[in-house]
Amino acid sequence: MTDDDEGKEIGNVIRIDEARIKDHLGEMVRGTIEEALNAMLDAEADLLCGAGRYERSEGRQDTRAGSYERSLHTKAGEVKLKMPKLRRQTFETAIIERYQRRECSVEEALIEMYLAGVSVRRVEDITEALWGTRVSPGTVSNLNKKI
Repeated sequence: MTDDDEGKEIGNVIRIDEARIKDHLGEMVRGTIEEALNAMLDAEADLLCGAGRYERSEGRQDTRAGSYERSLHTKAGEVKLKMPKLRRQTFETAIIERYQRRECSVEEALIEMYLAGVSVRRVEDITEALWGTRVSPGTVSNLNKKI
């Protein structure tokens, strides 16, 4: 074997799959966002209860009653949130508005695309490519009514 042949073999051994790396990094970012939001929701529930989960204290104002799952579309993709439930009071978070399903920046991007002249069908295709979920034509229309 010559030196040139060895160089070619070594070059073929290491292959970088950029698509897999981007997918993996995207999944890591999405997971981190999901964990951070869920931790913030738990902290907010602890504050409303006056005590942490399973903690006994005299200042306790409420107890937890489980949680329910809710999805939120972010720039990093769809995240699953565990919304805490409380026994005596309604859990209303300052982090996410009630019934909000998309991050504000995602809604702004949809509005900007539509105002730039992108067709509703094309907006659907773009959102599916970027965030992995399709936005209905009715959603685009409702967002544009807000303007």
